[in-house]
Amino acid sequence: MSKKAIFPGTFDPFTNGHLDIVNRGLKMFDEIVVAIGVHSGKNHLFTLEQRTVWLEELFVHDPRVSVIHYEGLTAPFAESIGAQFILRGLRTTQDFTYEQQIAYVNEDLTEAVQSVFVMSDQKNASVSSTIVRDIIRYKGAYQKYLPQPIYKAIEARS
Repeated sequence: MSKKAIFPGTFDPFTNGHLDIVNRGLKMFDEIVVAIGVHSGKNHLFTLEQRTVWLEELFVHDPRVSVIHYEGLTAPFAESIGAQFILRGLRTTQDFTYEQQIAYVNEDLTEAVQSVFVMSDQKNASVSSTIVRDIIRYKGAYQKYLPQPIYKAIEARS
C-alpha cells in the first residue's frame, strides 16, 4: 500500500518554507497532495485560481505531487481521498502547540488519518505566509521567501 499524505493550507502565498516541507515529506511518503483549503471568511491576497495554477506549475515535473482544493474539515477530506497522513510543518514551539491541538481533534474525527509533523529548515523558521503577504502588499523585497516561479508570476502581474 502506498503512503499518501495531504499537506493542507491556504498557501497565500506558497513560500520556500512550504516547499521545504513538501520536499521533506517526499522522503517519507509516496504521494503528497497539496490541498488548498477554501475558507470563505478569509481575505486572500491571491485568488484560489492563481494559487492553484502556481502550485500546479511548480510541481508539474513531479508526478508524486498533486494539487487540489477543498472546503470543510481536513481529516475527513483526507480520508475521502485515501490519504492516511496529514503533513504539517513546524517552525516554532508555538506551531507545535497549535498543531498538536488540531491533531487531537483530527484523531477524534477519524482514526484512519494520522498527523505527521516535520521541522522546517531553520533558514525558513521565521517565514510565514502572513509576513510574506505583508511584504508583497507593501512593495518590500519578498523574492527570497518564495519559489522562483511564484515570485516571477507575481512580478509579471504587477
